[in-house]
Amino acid sequence: MARATFEELLDAGVHFGHLKRKWNPYMAPYIFGEKKGIHIIDLNKTVAQLDQACAALKQIAKSGKKVLFVATKKQAKEIVENFVKPTRMPYVTERWSGGMLTNFGTVRKAIRKMHTIDKMGEDGTAKTLSKRERLQLSRTRAKLEKNYGTIADMTRMPSAVFVIDVVKENIAVREANKLNIPTFAMVDTNSDPRNIDFVIPANDDATRSISIIMEKVTTAITEGLEERKASKDKAKAAKKEETTQKEVETEKK
Repeated sequence: MARATFEELLDAGVHFGHLKRKWNPYMAPYIFGEKKGIHIIDLNKTVAQLDQACAALKQIAKSGKKVLFVATKKQAKEIVENFVKPTRMPYVTERWSGGMLTNFGTVRKAIRKMHTIDKMGEDGTAKTLSKRERLQLSRTRAKLEKNYGTIADMTRMPSAVFVIDVVKENIAVREANKLNIPTFAMVDTNSDPRNIDFVIPANDDATRSISIIMEKVTTAITEGLEERKASKDKAKAAKKEETTQKEVETEKK
């Protein structure tokens, strides 16, 4: 697994925290010092915490489970989508709908409705509707796509939630905590890390900082997925060889 280096994180500005007067005292263990009124994050801690988080995420992916990424702040949206989409993990970048986890049954109903509308378009049912009804259906589909399109394949609860900006995504964190779903997060010096299981102390505003963390995290997930595939392929090959061997032995008899 590719390990993040101190130099990489330093170059990406991961160490720049918030103004000293805006700090959260619970972040004290992760703060190296202060410069010109700005807290400086201890990158040695970041490297260690990021390694730990990546190892855990890799195992989750390897076991075939899902990690839900949440990043609705403007500077993080596109970055998260670009890094997460290739892994086929679910993500939320538009708006966190209250109850997305704690009321997951309702969310699944909305997703099923979206699939039903798609099916109506494929089998021609939509063509039998009036123009007004088709327009209404199209608007409903667009709204559902915006809110739930990126989690459409999440058929069950995620095994972990990864958040960028604990303060902004506090509702998602609370819902995950309530359901005992492990939480991973980039946590800046103005945030409370107590409700996060895997704290990655880092600047959660700068695009370069978000990018480097997301690169390391999604690389770990990809490695886990690849190892899972290799393991399944190996098991499949072994089973095929066993079947072939039995056929050979049967022919000999």
